[in-house]
Amino acid sequence: MSAPLNVTHVHGERISVSCGAVELMAYVYRPDPDAFESRKPYAHPLRTLAGRTVTGYRPSDHRWHKGLQMTASHLSGQNFWGGNSYVHGRGYLPLRDRVGWMRHDAFDAVDVLGPDGDRVRMAERLTWIENGGREWARETRTVEVHSAEPEEGAWALDWSIRLTNIRAEPLVFGSPTTAGREMAGYTGLHWRGPRDLTGGDVLGPGGRGGKGEAGAAAMMGTRAPWLAFTAERDAVDAHTTLVFAHAPENDGAIHASHWFVRSEPTPVVAFSWAFFEEFELPPGESFAYRYRVVIADGAWDGDRVESWLGAHGW
Repeated sequence: MSAPLNVTHVHGERISVSCGAVELMAYVYRPDPDAFESRKPYAHPLRTLAGRTVTGYRPSDHRWHKGLQMTASHLSGQNFWGGNSYVHGRGYLPLRDRVGWMRHDAFDAVDVLGPDGDRVRMAERLTWIENGGREWARETRTVEVHSAEPEEGAWALDWSIRLTNIRAEPLVFGSPTTAGREMAGYTGLHWRGPRDLTGGDVLGPGGRGGKGEAGAAAMMGTRAPWLAFTAERDAVDAHTTLVFAHAPENDGAIHASHWFVRSEPTPVVAFSWAFFEEFELPPGESFAYRYRVVIADGAWDGDRVESWLGAHGW
């Protein structure tokens, strides 16, 4: 049975969702000050029901990694990921004039739903703006927190995006791999884990994946409906598992998605929508994706992941 949720909104800054005494999520929509980090909303911290943090924020290796956030590493010559930009033959360069940002425009809804108040829904409007100030895309985003179940030791966050091209020319989505760097297809919704999750195990359907970075390498660049990342924590005798899942309709989206995942040297997962190939969004057209992240206490195996996903429909 799902537990009731509470919402605290610090207007102009952040929305927090709590279950009992534990803040499960803070959605921060006030831009961080450094434009080089690609200012945009992000979810950090995310915590398990036991209060263990599962996101990293501005780690020393990548200051632009901030919890869970929507990104686009290569978009028509601009970088909505943040930080250095990959240029084939020259490597990663600090090209500040390529770094765009996402402006929070408004919330259309911040609601606590259900007869027991066990679901929180945020509906947001944003604008994607290139470095020179031109508005390139309008986004409608929905973030929902639900299924906080103490007996399962887990809760879920659903994140959906609908993006419309408002330019007079196509938007071209790519990644470092489409720009020439092998197996670096990161872009799209991206999770950065805290440092103590480094070296965690990566699981996929049908027994794919495995221990540590070998498991991550086995899933890197593959297509699968879900991927799980599980690791032992520092300071406590406990494990944490995160499950990343595609909504069924993503199979028919504008472009096929592949997993970008690393266990070492940094714990990261991205639902990459342009890993190996670029795709175009024509002027006036839109695309949509919907994702789920399950945040759990304990070390889940593949059977436990499949059981939870099967019992919690979309």
